[in-house]
Amino acid sequence: MPAAVKGSITIEGQEVSVTNPDKPLWPEQGITKRIYLEKLAALSPYLLRYLNKRLLTVIRYPHGVSGKSFYQKNAPDPLPPYIRTFMHDSINYITLDGLPGLLWLGNSAALEFHPSLHYAGSSLPCEWMIDIDPSREVEPRIMEAAAIVGDVLKSLGLASVPKTSGATGVQIIVPIRSGVTFDELRKVGHFVGKYVTEKHSGLFTLERLKKQRGDKIYFDYLQHYRGKTLAAPYTPRARPLATVSTPLTWDEVANNVSPEDFHLLNIEERLRSKGDLIAQLPPQPVELVIAGLK
Repeated sequence: MPAAVKGSITIEGQEVSVTNPDKPLWPEQGITKRIYLEKLAALSPYLLRYLNKRLLTVIRYPHGVSGKSFYQKNAPDPLPPYIRTFMHDSINYITLDGLPGLLWLGNSAALEFHPSLHYAGSSLPCEWMIDIDPSREVEPRIMEAAAIVGDVLKSLGLASVPKTSGATGVQIIVPIRSGVTFDELRKVGHFVGKYVTEKHSGLFTLERLKKQRGDKIYFDYLQHYRGKTLAAPYTPRARPLATVSTPLTWDEVANNVSPEDFHLLNIEERLRSKGDLIAQLPPQPVELVIAGLK
């Protein structure tokens, strides 16, 4: 990323303002805003793949991860000329299409990126995601749970990619072809969720209310729907260690890898060695599973 000159940088012919570059954003990791913008630029070829043309919600931390935060759905005013928006359900969402917009949001201390699961103007999902959500802040069984779900999907003929949420959970991603609907995927999700909760009743639950789950891991197939969001692959998270939502191999899951192993200070090296594991998996035949459930 070019060095800041007079409070701005020029990216792809666009001038992006940079304010308070030495402000600590992740103090424990020594990550300032300047370092964050450099890391965002390095992540952009991967992160933007899952943000472009989607309705974007960000979480902003003006004073870093130790300060107060707020969700930003509506685009602020005024906007630079390279930021585009899309009106959906009376909310004027930002829809990114390039690095200048990503860095502009980074400069505003947007530390987390949560896109819609469909493109702006579309009612169809871009991929299928199952959210494996622990009820405890520390859950040593989370990779065990992810492996079980992965095995069930495999038994249905569906390959998948697990990814850390960057916080405490894991999402299982299945690439799909355009044309599959959210409702169809919900039916498959309910089928898989009911199976794993019956077979592993001490581990999984379909109970949405956290206070009623006990220590069980929530198999969330409902969050994957039009207008809802999940943490994007490769989004940073506002956690003390600056963790990044990172796709995994199933061997890493079997070895009980920790979500804290992947963060802003080492994610570039991982991407150089493994690339985008999600993009490497072709669309899966979910249509056959859907047809089998009818």
